[in-house]
Amino acid sequence: MSKCRDLGAQIRSLNEIKEIMNAMKNLSLMETHRLERLLDTHRRAVSTIESAGADFLFFRPHLTSRAEEFRDVYLLIGSERGFCGDFNESLLRAMDDHGGVPAGTALVVIGSKLGNKMVDDPRVTAFVDGASVVEETASVAANLAQALSCVSSPRRGAAPLRLTVFHNHPAHESVEVSVVGPFKQPEPKNPPFAYAPLLNLKPESFLRALAGQYLEAALQELLYRSLAAENQRRLRHMDSAVRRLERTLADLVRRRNALRQEEITEEIEVIMLGAERLQK
Repeated sequence: MSKCRDLGAQIRSLNEIKEIMNAMKNLSLMETHRLERLLDTHRRAVSTIESAGADFLFFRPHLTSRAEEFRDVYLLIGSERGFCGDFNESLLRAMDDHGGVPAGTALVVIGSKLGNKMVDDPRVTAFVDGASVVEETASVAANLAQALSCVSSPRRGAAPLRLTVFHNHPAHESVEVSVVGPFKQPEPKNPPFAYAPLLNLKPESFLRALAGQYLEAALQELLYRSLAAENQRRLRHMDSAVRRLERTLADLVRRRNALRQEEITEEIEVIMLGAERLQK
């Protein structure tokens, strides 16, 4: 009887765990649907800024920065929560395959789970907490902007940033490397418009403001993309874990039923033996 009670307690405990895992799976599913809509809108916004920058620089190509003026920073966008498989480990492998962190390049790590793995890594310049839900991405972007300003090199002054961002892609289970930097000089082609854009600001001031807006929008898009990939990975991980848990529960229920049948059989045998003794 004690074995049957122990199995019953174990089954109840696993059922509670299953309910928690199903809740986590449903939350990831809802976040995935929300991020799909946001990504589409944000991608169009980034494309609009890129088009505006290309049109502007077509008439003022002398304002583009030279490659030697860039300030290189590496970003790793990891996860803030767990239960997403090798989401963070794949980023480290991709960075090593890319050649590691070049000398003199700052490395910023986003996400507590990834940060915990790299807390003793001397290459890391700054850690930034990641987003668990969509609403937290704005604060993550603000904290990231502050971290990027802190890793700026004083001797290089106001050199523009060129970010090499390692992030998981939601469309496939692989790491994508995106380079976010100043607008490039447009390729020679027919003028997009007959006349240069009319500005209320000085061209240099306009370009700085547009580049800052582009950097913010592009990073926001990459944070959304990474969070979508994280939730998709968590959804698959949770779904697989729930299926394994259901198989374990089914096996425990069979074992409990078999034990209960054995106990009932033993009780019947005891009753029959007692009845035989009474008849004698």
